[in-house]
Amino acid sequence: MKDIVSLSINPTIDKSSTVDQVVAERKLRCTAPIFEPGGGGVNVSRAIKKLGGESTLIYTAGGLSGGMLRGLMEEEGLASRLVPIRGTTRESFAVLEESTGRQFRFGMPGPQMRGEEWEAALEEVAATAPKSGFIVASGSLPPGVPADFYAQVARVGKEAGSKVIVDTSGDPLKKALEEGVYLIKPNLREFRELLDRDLREEAEIEAAARELVDGGGCELLVISLGSAGALFVSRDAVAHMRPPTVRIVSKVGAGDSMVAGITLSLARAMAPQDAVLFGIASGAAAVMTPGSELCRREDAERLYKKLLADQS
Repeated sequence: MKDIVSLSINPTIDKSSTVDQVVAERKLRCTAPIFEPGGGGVNVSRAIKKLGGESTLIYTAGGLSGGMLRGLMEEEGLASRLVPIRGTTRESFAVLEESTGRQFRFGMPGPQMRGEEWEAALEEVAATAPKSGFIVASGSLPPGVPADFYAQVARVGKEAGSKVIVDTSGDPLKKALEEGVYLIKPNLREFRELLDRDLREEAEIEAAARELVDGGGCELLVISLGSAGALFVSRDAVAHMRPPTVRIVSKVGAGDSMVAGITLSLARAMAPQDAVLFGIASGAAAVMTPGSELCRREDAERLYKKLLADQS
């Protein structure tokens, strides 16, 4: 298996709880909270481990919550490299309304980051980048980090011989594509915003995706379509992949689980289209678990086998 490095420049502590009903301007009595390490790159590494793989996580942390984040990751046994910062690691909160099954999610922007701090994270990527493996740069950028940060990560990765996967949105994604990356996984809304086009019909979306790949921005493009599955596009293939039908408990971490499933499968030398199928299974497995628990290996593997059987 090829090495995987994941990067979380804006990690968080995910706090989740439940309440019978969400009512404005009323004190709500919630159940005891669950605390888990979170943020794009963190969740990718967590999901890779849950799926039976290994990765090295590069992450920033600071303040009291940063210490708590380090402790939570040590409990999960994640191999990691810490880049200390002066600011305080952010927290996110999700609450499940038990009476309706609706979930309310609140994400914070993250601490102001100094130039020498994000540069130290980039240097850590350069020092850790696998020569023939994968780098996953995932999540939002905190204040103070330039919009071309992931483009710089892509440049560093390519110089080291790594294949770079970027999972973000907006200007950071646009600039990463200008540099050129191996794979991106926007959802449909993010893909429309990326191209600044109101794409509605499936044929329009597919044509725009082909255009992006043929233009050299990325080699593989996976557009997450939610309950409709995903559209996979490479220079050699286009495939609309339907997801399995599962009971939705929590959508937190589904996208990160999907990226983890894809990356782990690619690192295991699986064909790209099959890797994306396993990623879809991993994302579906994640929505079956409460809070921000992410995917379970047995669920992901069972759903993947079902998807393979449905295709045959």
